[in-house]
Amino acid sequence: MDSPVIESNFQAILFDCDGVLVDSEGITNQVLCQLFNEAGWALTYDECFAIFHGIAVRDERQRIEQETGQPLTEAWMADFYAKRNARLSTELEAEPGAVEAIKALHQRFDGRIACASGGDPLKLELQLKRVGLWPYFEGRVFSGQVTPRNKPHPDVYLAAAQAVGVPAEQCLVVEDSLPGSTAGLAAGATVIGYDKQGCYIPGMRALGVRHFITHMGDLPATIDALTSATGLASV
Repeated sequence: MDSPVIESNFQAILFDCDGVLVDSEGITNQVLCQLFNEAGWALTYDECFAIFHGIAVRDERQRIEQETGQPLTEAWMADFYAKRNARLSTELEAEPGAVEAIKALHQRFDGRIACASGGDPLKLELQLKRVGLWPYFEGRVFSGQVTPRNKPHPDVYLAAAQAVGVPAEQCLVVEDSLPGSTAGLAAGATVIGYDKQGCYIPGMRALGVRHFITHMGDLPATIDALTSATGLASV
């Protein structure tokens, strides 16, 4: 039986990409950590992840240049992109349950879904095509590196909401990071935090996020609960 189109105050869903739709953050941070160590910035993987989770590399230019003692050049960025993309194109997988959830929600929301990420546009397209999600988002993929300001500012979510023709206040945002959650809340959307290990739930809750999932496969049922008469209990 076909799922009904949602009838509620929520009329669209806006998704972050890295760590929400695709399991890319481990790959990206392995490449990034290696390059920083080669440049003289001694970082462990965990330290690198903590600094750059939800943050674009270019947005940390000042810190990178201070720690490495070298300018962050376009040549360095191109080398990073090439090495990162080579691994993503062969190793990347979707977040568990994400493909099935997107298929169901794309139908349920009559196509009113979008991807709004802080990542660069070429990576977003590569990743969504790699895991088979591009057909559900094509034409509605937005990069914070193209909008005037990247996350934690709301620009990329406001652009995505405008593109799907829904006020941000009537959008759900699915995020896994503190900068991304800040951006979604600043846009006026209702944020659902996704954290499969539970590490970031306290921080997201402190920002004002009230709804959480630990598996992307739970997202359709979570949205059902959120849009029901009883609502969704905070975690």
